[in-house]
Amino acid sequence: MAVVAVFGGGLAVTQFANAGTWNPRKNPRPVSQNCGKEAPGGRAPGGADTTTTQQNGRTVRNHWGDGQVPACPSQPAAGSKNTISCPSVADKLGNVPAQAKAEVDRNLALLQAQIDEANKRLIDTQGQGGANFVNNAILGPLKSKRIATLDRIAIAIGRVAQKPAGLEALADCTLVTTGITPTPAATGNNGNGNNNGNGNAGNGTNGLQILGDSCDASKLQKHTGFQEGNRCVDTEFGEVGAAANNPSLLITKGPERVRVGQPFQLQVSTRNLVRDRFLGAAAGGYYLESSFLTNQGLVRGHFHTACRMLANENEAPDPAPAPAFFVATEDGAGGARPDTVTINVTGMPASGTAQCAVWAGDGSHRIPMMERANQTPALDVLRIRVTR
Repeated sequence: MAVVAVFGGGLAVTQFANAGTWNPRKNPRPVSQNCGKEAPGGRAPGGADTTTTQQNGRTVRNHWGDGQVPACPSQPAAGSKNTISCPSVADKLGNVPAQAKAEVDRNLALLQAQIDEANKRLIDTQGQGGANFVNNAILGPLKSKRIATLDRIAIAIGRVAQKPAGLEALADCTLVTTGITPTPAATGNNGNGNNNGNGNAGNGTNGLQILGDSCDASKLQKHTGFQEGNRCVDTEFGEVGAAANNPSLLITKGPERVRVGQPFQLQVSTRNLVRDRFLGAAAGGYYLESSFLTNQGLVRGHFHTACRMLANENEAPDPAPAPAFFVATEDGAGGARPDTVTINVTGMPASGTAQCAVWAGDGSHRIPMMERANQTPALDVLRIRVTR
């Protein structure tokens, strides 16, 4: 199907096929452990990974490499993806009486600590002793500890209400080898066992609890695919490529000065961006599809160009007004090798300083994801003086 989209006086012709449906409820993605390899450039050259400054009466923290440094006591053996998975407990308890809640929470926290300790030992001994060693030295002792802790939970509730039955069945844990799978959260019971489905008690994520990974708990309406705010987007992010295949972009040529209303050109070079996906926002394609890579691991999408007049060069501009010029470029070209596209800007409406920005987008207009937090996104900005 072909779609003609007009943006700020520019014309873009695009073709796209119907995307398959990816249901995150049927195919949930695994959540990584609070442990991972060090990202390239994760350590600050001066040795201080986090620095703070005082700006306008507040403390500003700057995390070099987004704070991604080794969190594991040691790395697993190459190719190993083993972790210990245990049944969740908090969501099996129902409404915990207020008189028993403090003791129950302490023991739920202990259950999680036991899992963390077992996983640490699994990492430290990765590849040693085989299945028998894991069963006898890690899973067996863990089960015994969990039985005793589960019994204390049942007794605490039984003192003030009906004692829960069958908790001992939750003592058995397993070794998961089909991928890195999160250990279930067993802390912070709030009476209904709800932790937003994130399996994270806040450890290893800069001390923050994950707010959620879907719109299930949001009070906002679901996003419809059209350009509307105060909505919750439930579309999965999708596929992220390797660092060497992540998109990059650069404005390679543009004027320093133009006259009001004078057309001009920008030359834009992209790398690792296959410009073949553009779901028109006017047709409900905004934030609609997940990102998918080509067989070569490259992002499929397009790029945007916008130019606006800056009212003040000393403060961030108002984001609400539409730019004086905007086009989305999707031409079916692009790939691993850099190439250049010329953008014809129709002219700026007033004198002053114009800001022209170019940024990559996936099929649904989001800036493509990158493997590492400290990679520069695929965007570039140019300022142009506009005179009469």
